[in-house]
Amino acid sequence: MTRPDPQRIFSAIDATWPPARHIHRHPWHLREGKGGGQRVSAATAVSSVIVTDIAEAETEMRAIGQVPLFMIRQGESDLDALLEARGYQIVDPVTICLCAAHELAKDLAPASAIPSWPPLAIQCELWSNAGIGPARIAVMDRVATPKIALLGRSRDAPAGVCFVALDGDVAMLHALEVTPETRKSGVATRILNGAANWALSKGAGWISVNVTSANAPANALYRKLGMRPVAGYHYRRAPEATT
Repeated sequence: MTRPDPQRIFSAIDATWPPARHIHRHPWHLREGKGGGQRVSAATAVSSVIVTDIAEAETEMRAIGQVPLFMIRQGESDLDALLEARGYQIVDPVTICLCAAHELAKDLAPASAIPSWPPLAIQCELWSNAGIGPARIAVMDRVATPKIALLGRSRDAPAGVCFVALDGDVAMLHALEVTPETRKSGVATRILNGAANWALSKGAGWISVNVTSANAPANALYRKLGMRPVAGYHYRRAPEATT
């Protein structure tokens, strides 16, 4: 089983957390996010870029009501330098972790990680309490591949939630949230185990997750469970967003 390379993982991210609209303007892949967050709003380069290309992308993004935002992936240091020279600030460095689904799968007690789609009201409530509102739920709704929302429980009470979707042999985890009072109780681990079980049942061999580099507890958990960094990215946001 061949491990997916970074390009394959980024393709899976796009498929399982899609923007409201894709806009292709060479050399850019622009995204209209409709309030769904940075990942569905950031522009990415599809070939080499010069300064005038950046100005054109800025115009396009402002025309759809978005502050210019670019995703910088590993190997794009030239683009990163051009944006830095224009005053763009680094935002939210992200690590992409991956492991074979069978390494994370585990038999679980009944009702410890409950799958559903569409999400239950309690799942939407848990997401809302963590700042994941209707615009991000709309991102999940747009996914056209197999998908589930997992509900984690602790002491017979709802305690965590996660969205999982497939792109071929890769299952991507998004929006994993655990209630503050049940953290470090194993809820997140059981949700991840349940995600891997579901991925295997759908024929996916790999499971991946994006995590901000600043989220030390989540990074530690993923490494403890055998998920390893395979790629990364950060955003560059226009100076106007910080004023």
